[in-house]
Amino acid sequence: MEYLTDQTSEIAENQSNIVEYLQLAELEKLEDTLKSLYASIPYNSYVNNNISSYEGYFVNVLYAYFSGIGLDIVAEDVTNKGRIDLTIKLNKYCYIIEFKVDQNGKAIEQIKKKNYIEKYLYLKNEGWDIYLIGIDFSSENKNIKDFVWEKV
Repeated sequence: MEYLTDQTSEIAENQSNIVEYLQLAELEKLEDTLKSLYASIPYNSYVNNNISSYEGYFVNVLYAYFSGIGLDIVAEDVTNKGRIDLTIKLNKYCYIIEFKVDQNGKAIEQIKKKNYIEKYLYLKNEGWDIYLIGIDFSSENKNIKDFVWEKV
């Protein structure tokens, strides 16, 4: 990237930071970085459409970003009780992530209600740390409204 743009790459630094935050389970810092990511999407992407009201839009932005970094991710991770929106596994950390738009706290509730952790309990038995992350987006602000997490 630096070669192509002839400048120090802020994008590469953000990607490196995200990996570091996930490797160390620094979820407050991850939240801030993700908010910056969504804040950097040009406002004209939202002109004359209602894309910000769709959960899939917000999920796909993160899926593409995380995939581009090279993280071990599973989108629409199927379980016996539903689908986890996004699962990330990195350095003995497993993150089970659910997204909602304009539903105030429903994301982490769904993870618990549908017992999504059950699929990854074997990792806990192997010494992994498992985190549940519920991310609620605001269609009005086009960014993260609530970022709730807990370690299991």
